[in-house]
Amino acid sequence: MKEEQNIEQGSNIICGRNPVLEAVRSGREIDRLLVAHGASGGTVTAIIAKCKAKGILIKEISPQKLDYYCSGVNHQGVAVMLASQEYSTPEEILEVARERNEKPFIIICDEIEDPHNLGAIIRTAEACSVHGIIIPKRRSASLNMTVAKAACGALEYMKVARVTNISNTIDFLKENGVWVFGADMGGEDYSQIDFDTPCALVIGNEGKGIGTLTAKKCDQIIALPMLGKINSLNASVAAGVLMYEVVRKRRNK
Repeated sequence: MKEEQNIEQGSNIICGRNPVLEAVRSGREIDRLLVAHGASGGTVTAIIAKCKAKGILIKEISPQKLDYYCSGVNHQGVAVMLASQEYSTPEEILEVARERNEKPFIIICDEIEDPHNLGAIIRTAEACSVHGIIIPKRRSASLNMTVAKAACGALEYMKVARVTNISNTIDFLKENGVWVFGADMGGEDYSQIDFDTPCALVIGNEGKGIGTLTAKKCDQIIALPMLGKINSLNASVAAGVLMYEVVRKRRNK
């Protein structure tokens, strides 16, 4: 799935050089900058430079696609997509656990590209009292309107951190005493795992599963038994089963 497929026509988008420049200057939570092929000039250059300095994802697309996303508004070659919710940091997620005096419980989404899946994971995570969710900046659904709608209000109560490098983030969590479980085929039966520990669950991409490097970083690979003729579950369904297993194990302690 290409990243621009997660962009919604007219939703949370600011179009035009001056409005975009002011949005970037104001410090608003910007998901990504969209630049039409061939767009140039002093203002465009300044916008790109400011976005790079702030670590904002920059995506170059065709003028026709930008026309579509901006619903006919004169975009002058640039637009920004705003996040439906402010992003947090992994440090802030750990702080939530400390404030609640609970063992950290974190979900890491390794390139979940379908916004409906991400929204469903956020909804279940909130119901399971997860402290936060971590997603990568690239090759991932972002906090757009579809995610917010699929989360059915849970996004208002769930911290979501967006990071540049999942592997480095896993290292950071492990340094802070979090045990990282990756959900993938060939792992140990999830029902045999003691989740009554500071933990993070890694849920992989809908088609590819967990990336090879991410899997190597995990402390343990776990799996759901597949008893039928298919060999995989929807990412949000698998995440839901595993989250409630963590809840069950912790409540039974």
